[in-house]
Amino acid sequence: MPKPEKHVFICGQNRGPGHPRGSCAQSGASAVWEEFAFEFQQRNLGGKIGLTNTGCLGPCNGPHVLVYPEGVMYGKVAKEDVAAIVEQHLVGGQPVERLTLPKDVW
Repeated sequence: MPKPEKHVFICGQNRGPGHPRGSCAQSGASAVWEEFAFEFQQRNLGGKIGLTNTGCLGPCNGPHVLVYPEGVMYGKVAKEDVAAIVEQHLVGGQPVERLTLPKDVW
């Protein structure tokens, strides 16, 4: 497989019910991951952009999505936000500002 142009990491951390920090898994991370996989398949992006499910990425206001090489971190991403991230950022090159974490968080 050739080196991807971009790589998307989706936090799937699961700390279990009642944990004080919560977890991306309990906030809908699997639905976000599935929507990215669907969008990648529909747009034939599999060879151009990597998609990886990860553990904790740091901040706790997820689900989190991290895009490299830019190092853009998105927080509180919902399934409904995925198309905008794919179209605007991954294809268009412009991060989705309304979802980008503040500089003091990431």
